[in-house]
Amino acid sequence: MWLVMAVLSAFFAGITSILAKCGIRKTDSDLAAALRTFVVLLFAWLMVLVVGSAPTISTITPKSLFFLVLSGIATGGSWICYFKALSMGDVNKVVPVDKSSTILSILFAIILFGETRNLAIKLMGTVILGVGIYLMVEKKQDWEKENHSKWIFYAVLSALFAALTTILAKIGIDGVESNLGTAIRTGVVFVMAWIIVVIKGKQTQLKQVDKKELVYISLSGIATGGSWLCYYYAIQNGIVSIVVPIDKLSIVISVIFSYIVFGERLSKKAFAGLLLMVFGTLVMSIWS
Repeated sequence: MWLVMAVLSAFFAGITSILAKCGIRKTDSDLAAALRTFVVLLFAWLMVLVVGSAPTISTITPKSLFFLVLSGIATGGSWICYFKALSMGDVNKVVPVDKSSTILSILFAIILFGETRNLAIKLMGTVILGVGIYLMVEKKQDWEKENHSKWIFYAVLSALFAALTTILAKIGIDGVESNLGTAIRTGVVFVMAWIIVVIKGKQTQLKQVDKKELVYISLSGIATGGSWLCYYYAIQNGIVSIVVPIDKLSIVISVIFSYIVFGERLSKKAFAGLLLMVFGTLVMSIWS
């Protein structure tokens, strides 16, 4: 079941990127991230009520709560940076850099959780992933031609925060029902996102948000909620170093839809990188 959940997480995450891009053509990225967090928060607590895990909140240990909060802060940082990067660059460029968090997550899982079974295969798959990511990222001069070179900075920060999120969440949901853990983390992200909006004085732009983009932002939030619920069920019940790369296959969904919706084409080099990323993921998922 946890493998199925990992695959569903990848599908929803892939759709999320496209819907998010559609929702920030005119809307400020920080405000869009905060609005989407509200939708995810509602979705997450609805699932808690459905599965009936709300009463167990009193049994959460201080240690688990502490790491869930830290995971939420890391998630908020990743999310805000990711939206900023998407507002500046193409989906096909931002997503591969963001997915480089896979490499850090796998290495952390091996070091911190002792997931050393078939270590050689995991390391080989990680190297293949790294090469694939490198090939998918355009050369520096190409970024400068677009006059949007800043997107790479935010995409890298998004990846760093995302790697921390996975490890902190794995520790935080030990003994905590996965839906409840996701809801608590989302509450932290919600507070963090709106604090940033208020500090920057962007709350005044709420009335100016395009209704069509608001729909896309809301759909993105629903897709994100679905992805998170599936993902954290998978890492709670499965093997982190396998779940993480499967989840990162969302890049395939993102690439397909970015071509359909935005007409973003992959170069031969980038396509080769995509194939390597998929192959590296399959190597770790099937043989480890």
